[in-house]
Amino acid sequence: MKALFKSTMILALGFVAFTACEDDNDSNPTIAQPTKFVLNEPAITGNIDLEKTATIALTWSQPTPYTNFNTPVVPTYWVEMSPTGNFTKAFDPNAEDNSGADYFAFDETYSNGMNVELNSQTLNRNLLQLLGWTEATTPAIQQVWVRVKSALRDASFNEYSVIYSNAITLSTVPYYVELKPADPEIWWLIGADIADGSWGGDMGKCVIPMQTLNGAEYDKKTGQGEIQWIGYLGGNGFKLRGSLDDGWATQWGQGDAFGSYKKNDGGSGNITVPEAGLYTITLNTAKDDLVIEKYDGSAPVFAGMAISGSFNGWSDTPMNACSTGWENHDWYISYTFAAGDEVKVKQADSWDFNKGGTFVNYSQGMYVYGESNGANLVIAEAGTYFIFFNDITGYIRFIKQ
Repeated sequence: MKALFKSTMILALGFVAFTACEDDNDSNPTIAQPTKFVLNEPAITGNIDLEKTATIALTWSQPTPYTNFNTPVVPTYWVEMSPTGNFTKAFDPNAEDNSGADYFAFDETYSNGMNVELNSQTLNRNLLQLLGWTEATTPAIQQVWVRVKSALRDASFNEYSVIYSNAITLSTVPYYVELKPADPEIWWLIGADIADGSWGGDMGKCVIPMQTLNGAEYDKKTGQGEIQWIGYLGGNGFKLRGSLDDGWATQWGQGDAFGSYKKNDGGSGNITVPEAGLYTITLNTAKDDLVIEKYDGSAPVFAGMAISGSFNGWSDTPMNACSTGWENHDWYISYTFAAGDEVKVKQADSWDFNKGGTFVNYSQGMYVYGESNGANLVIAEAGTYFIFFNDITGYIRFIKQ
């Protein structure tokens, strides 16, 4: 299950130590356990068609107080749902045996407000996993109880002062879909060293996706595993983002020095390499392990890159260089194809360097580990695609618009 938002608790005054000491006094912030908070009834009513409804808006009151002495501490929230309303055993997507499980805790966490747009497709998929429906057994109506969990988390992600809201009931119209392995979890690079260096959100121009690794295995339920990017870093600073629309809730930054990295810490620094050059960035999303090291392979610098194929008479349609102020190895273009179009990525004005192969299908499009002089890439579904290409790795990614 792909996460929509992944974040840790924001501590407005930095790290808070949870202690109980004899020398505590009125000036020491201590955690006070809230007794209740309220999940409001949503504005949407009646039978909610999960296939036709994009999101369900949920809002709740803040559990107070979490501290005394006016120390602001913002909790982390989780949404949980149950088809029985009992919430006795959580479904574990990675467990072999989920017998007796009667509720599902969404992977996403929230710490930037007391509201969320709950993704209806995710809710439907969770119901399918939890209840094991087939196409024939998917019911016309399914009652779902939803509640919100609130807790404080320390630097080691230990939870404190856990409290649950009331549960509200939703009447849903579920639908059956074949559950497929989750897409690999992909993070994005952004910053002064990346693309145009503007820290903007435009794909290609400002942010670059990391890449899956050929032959690597990814968790079928979470999509987690090892992803990578190879390219030029100038030492001006950058970060990793888990999503481009979560308000920076998911990110990797730098700790005290290069080589020390922090996840989901809004106060972390920009990652700054000690000297300019080619680097390999490797992130294991399952282990939360980030490694950045010098790249020791060869990397020719191309003046231009293009897409070519049956759609343009095998002429060149130029791609855009992601980086224009320094050494560039990433390229992008948006293009509309017809079904059956054939395409390759190639060096501008030459076939000496060209990449093809066979697509791996993605829920958002497709990708390929480009092979030199490989087979023509065939577009199965007509549409507009955003194309990324890295000329060091040969990785080509098509994102359906």
